[in-house]
Amino acid sequence: MAMCEQGYLCQVCGQDVETISQSDLYLRYVIGEVDPEVLHTTPERHLRCNPVLAQFIDHPQFDPPIVEGPFDRRGLDRDFADRRAAWVTRGFARLVELEQLGGEIDVTTYPLPEVLQRYR
Repeated sequence: MAMCEQGYLCQVCGQDVETISQSDLYLRYVIGEVDPEVLHTTPERHLRCNPVLAQFIDHPQFDPPIVEGPFDRRGLDRDFADRRAAWVTRGFARLVELEQLGGEIDVTTYPLPEVLQRYR
């Protein structure tokens, strides 16, 4: 994750989003929900500050929040919730991989292969 003097501040809690694996913005970019053209102008959030998305991460390095109410994944169509969890979890795993690489690759190669294919 590129850093500037101030860092990337979460639009919800105001705290620094310290790593790419904490980034809601980069997860949404990796899974194709944020277009590359607006990546640099889109506000940042911690994954924990977007529990509706974070609840779909099924990964050993992440403890997903429980969402109560109409967006609770447990109350959604099971097939949809399972597909969404598989997709978002793949995106999170990609963030973990990118973090381990330490910024050695170009940001345009961050998205999952299917997302990159759509951009071509």
